[in-house]
Amino acid sequence: MTTENSAGVRAGWRSLIWPGLMTLVALAILIGLGVWQMERLAWKEGLIASIAEELGKAPVPLEQPADAWKALATEEYRPVSVKGRFRHGDERHLFASTDGATGWHVYTPLETEGGHVLFVNRGFVPDTMKDPATRAEGQVNGVVEVHGLLRKPGVHGSFEPDADRAHNVWYWRDLAGLTASLGTGVDPASVLPFFVDAAVDPANPGGWPKGGVTRLDIPNRHLEYALTWFGLAVTLVAIFAAFAWPRLRRGSAA
Repeated sequence: MTTENSAGVRAGWRSLIWPGLMTLVALAILIGLGVWQMERLAWKEGLIASIAEELGKAPVPLEQPADAWKALATEEYRPVSVKGRFRHGDERHLFASTDGATGWHVYTPLETEGGHVLFVNRGFVPDTMKDPATRAEGQVNGVVEVHGLLRKPGVHGSFEPDADRAHNVWYWRDLAGLTASLGTGVDPASVLPFFVDAAVDPANPGGWPKGGVTRLDIPNRHLEYALTWFGLAVTLVAIFAAFAWPRLRRGSAA
């Protein structure tokens, strides 16, 4: 190789330093995103399997024996049953969208036969039925038996606004906030540390609130996302190769 050719090759390589570094950075990001999606895939598959396992279990009473709820406090989606009386005057409304319809999930405290207070998500009502007076038939009195799924308290997301307590508007399953909103009439220590989403059957009188709102069709597209990121990484390598090869050839031919 002549001195001129050698200089041309070195110039060709030097011209690729910054494009190469930027390509390496972008490649690391794309591969990292693909790996992250694979980790999310494993987590999501575990979650779906855990939900299916819980749903396959027989319903259990929360208060038989009296402290049975303690062993269930760490579970999620477990079918349970509990008896008590609703405190309809203290129902709380959590903003929700169900099957494309905007409305509210009605969370009502239940005074259990065991002396506890349990927030029950009785189900969905459209915005036109937020006022309990529009569904008076469903405001059942006396002792009721609630069947549903155990749900843990929610986590306040960064994009979820704070509750508007003055207008009884809530945006996430804020157990501490809901408990505090009951005032001094309820001992916070008596509030059970979870929620129950009421089942669709038996339906409430008048049909509202409409139970069975627990979302069980958990989307799982993480493999698709991972393949997309990995595919983009391969494409990036191909583009860089197509960019670099002519420059190196011109340098060696100079």
